[in-house]
Amino acid sequence: MRIHLLVLDGVFDLGLAALTDTLTTANELAPTLPDAPPPVVLTLVGVRRRVRTAQGLVVPVKPADAVPVPDIVLVPALGAKMPDALAARLALPDVRDAGAVLRRWSQGGASTGAACTGTFVLAESALLDGQRATTSWWLAPLFRQRYPRVTLDESRMLVNADGVTTAGAALAHLDLALGVVRSRSPALAALAARYLLVEARGSQAEFVIPDHLAHADPVVERFEAWARQNLANGFSLGEAARSVGASERTLARRLRGVLGKSPLSYFQDLRIERAVHLLRTGSDSVDRIAAQIGYADGVTLRTLLRRKLGRGVRELRARS
Repeated sequence: MRIHLLVLDGVFDLGLAALTDTLTTANELAPTLPDAPPPVVLTLVGVRRRVRTAQGLVVPVKPADAVPVPDIVLVPALGAKMPDALAARLALPDVRDAGAVLRRWSQGGASTGAACTGTFVLAESALLDGQRATTSWWLAPLFRQRYPRVTLDESRMLVNADGVTTAGAALAHLDLALGVVRSRSPALAALAARYLLVEARGSQAEFVIPDHLAHADPVVERFEAWARQNLANGFSLGEAARSVGASERTLARRLRGVLGKSPLSYFQDLRIERAVHLLRTGSDSVDRIAAQIGYADGVTLRTLLRRKLGRGVRELRARS
């Protein structure tokens, strides 16, 4: 299998290393398996002759127009991690040129993938239009604003769509690389994960800081402040709308546009965030914590924790 890493100037060092080292480790481990898959041929490719990482290290790349069409092309993250810096970085000409290369290789039969801010480069190519995708959780509002044709689920760590795979923030590069290995050999992927001490993880939801996302819009930010003061009370859309100075329809539209959620869904996210904090920092019973955030009993809270985070009370407390 031929895999190209399309590396742009200012690439996120950790992301590039995670992809290269995970795929290389899998190659080294493959001969230990009875049914070893053929090795991956890994090539670092660029759309510029000189490429440096965000930390200033030189990346030896081959010109994109001088290599054959790969089976898979992966785009590691850019070093720009915050919305304004990322938007400025995406406006540079090499991103446009990278999009053209990605489209050409895709038309030639290559599957594509990206992680963290690399998903924005992939989205710029329009290859994600009409597809499901994930990205770095704190950049979800910017992603929705720039790419309304993409169905975003930032709670997911890895999303596989038609010929395209996207992964979440930072260390999700590991999940992306292991996903590629898994497509060839589940046994090899499991072995590589054990050597690299990578636990199975399907969600970014546990790491999301909801109020960080709310700052992308003043109406959403005011709603978040109101919600935190009313977690123990029953949810009222009318009361929330009056508090933030907007109509119910406007509030719902702004929440959907920024967070991809209804007001009630975001309110429940804040309740879950508070519950996790209380579980990890105190010794109150689940029933008592449930009452503090407005749920009738601990059974409801346990069910929501499992559904939203994929973890139970015992697991959450063990990780504190």
